[in-house]
Amino acid sequence: MAVLDQAPAAAPHPPAPLRRRWPRALAAAVAVAVPTLLFVWHATAYGAWEIDDAGITFAYARSVATGHGPVLQPGQPPVEGFSNPAWLALLVVGRWLGLFDHGTWFGVPDYVAYPKALATVLVAGTFAAFHAAATVLSRRPALVTILAGGITASIPSFVIWCVSGLENSLLVFAVVTAAAVAVRAHVRGALATWQPAVACGLLAALAALTRPEGPIYAALYPIAALLLARPVRAALGCALVSVVAFAVPAGAYLAYRLTTFGEWLPTTAVAKSQGLPTVEGFAKVTELVGYAGWLGVLVGVVLVGAALAGPARDGLVILLVPLGLGLVAYGVLVPDWMGQHRFASPVWALGAVVVALAAVEVVERLGWRGRIAAGTVGAVALVLSGAGWIAAGREFRAEPVAPMCLIVVNSGYEFNAYLQALGRTEGTLFAPELGGTALVGTAIVTDGGGLAEPVMARYWRTKDTAGVRDYVLEQVRPTFLKAHGEFRPFMGFDDDPRFQADYVEIGPTPNNGANWVRRDALTDPGALDRLRAVAAEALAADAAQRATPRASCGDVLTPGSTGPIRSR
Repeated sequence: MAVLDQAPAAAPHPPAPLRRRWPRALAAAVAVAVPTLLFVWHATAYGAWEIDDAGITFAYARSVATGHGPVLQPGQPPVEGFSNPAWLALLVVGRWLGLFDHGTWFGVPDYVAYPKALATVLVAGTFAAFHAAATVLSRRPALVTILAGGITASIPSFVIWCVSGLENSLLVFAVVTAAAVAVRAHVRGALATWQPAVACGLLAALAALTRPEGPIYAALYPIAALLLARPVRAALGCALVSVVAFAVPAGAYLAYRLTTFGEWLPTTAVAKSQGLPTVEGFAKVTELVGYAGWLGVLVGVVLVGAALAGPARDGLVILLVPLGLGLVAYGVLVPDWMGQHRFASPVWALGAVVVALAAVEVVERLGWRGRIAAGTVGAVALVLSGAGWIAAGREFRAEPVAPMCLIVVNSGYEFNAYLQALGRTEGTLFAPELGGTALVGTAIVTDGGGLAEPVMARYWRTKDTAGVRDYVLEQVRPTFLKAHGEFRPFMGFDDDPRFQADYVEIGPTPNNGANWVRRDALTDPGALDRLRAVAAEALAADAAQRATPRASCGDVLTPGSTGPIRSR
């Protein structure tokens, strides 16, 4: 702290004459555009794929936009089965504007095009924040932006989750922009003023309304101000202002949650059993080092250490604060089954800009021999890291996790066809996947994972599978039930006498799965045969969708549709 106290803030760059601003603006635009185009090119490798969990938010966005309120499906009670209200709001606005959940963009379904376009805009905004910070910390802001943005856009984990239909791009934008605001304020000698305090607090609130771990970034400005701003009294006051700016919108949403859903936490958080931090949890951080590349991380650490002795030190310190907070959040969160380090998106972006700033700063101080040596080591590190990223990207491309469109086909369309085969317009379904099912299904869904079902969420919190079976078989009594993979033996329905008495298997499904129907729903002798005929067509449709896991599943996701499956 003593060393930090003694270091004066770097002098701000004087404003450029007007005739020099246009070239600088053009250079800034190019610096942002280059990595953005790399991001878009990288994203095309994953096609129209979106994760099924994104379909949950899509379903809620449709319900809100059409006046049914925050419900998974019209007619269900309000349940906070989403944990990204800010991203949900952007989807709702898109639907109101006719950009989402209406049709196609030049032949591309808008449920694919709109979220991916929105993510691209936010990623470009993140790279613009890179440039804004680099402008006051480096003599070569365009080079820093291209290097940092290029690294970020090359990391499969970052790109995959930004174009997954989920909220990652919005979280990264909020966090990196807050860091850039703090950096620029400090360099201009205005960190301990109310404007950056309020801006950082509001951006932290945006992060909090985007992801459950977002509130941790409310500490960004207070930590930076107490480390670097003087006098201390002013820093403390502005830290309090920032906390208040964060608490007002975040607190308003909490009040809305309590009055609307009657819960302190979203149902998703309850179901995922998020607990207190553990040593084992923080050990996950080492996985990020392996993914980034050990040599690359080592080189980055050395460069940052060397740069902290230079004029950009204070700016790097500020950027290291949210990077550290991101690593803490990653360590605290329950491990995610979706893979590719879904919760690490801010870490990749912040790590890239810190290393890029440090690299440019250090290399500028070296002689030509030192630059050759540093360039060689850096190139080797990037090649080794890049080889790992290429392998990770190819692996995901070959088998993307939980495609939403696969669930649309084998849960939404399929069970719609079952209902039609029984001559019914209504029914209920217990299933482990939720997003695609809710988007097109007419059967009222009970979420087997508990994300949008409060009773189920409480059972999942304690892994009480006996309680789940009691609740499903005695209270929900769904018309249909679906189970497969690890979910099937974990739930244990097959061995329950009540299940055996009340349900009959329609037919097997891939991944050791099956679908069942209640016996009392079979109201005529030919009903089961009709269901099994539908099941045969559904298996073919499922196989076709699995063969193209990065494909979309129709121009519009219409509730009640049976898609490629003919009803009987």
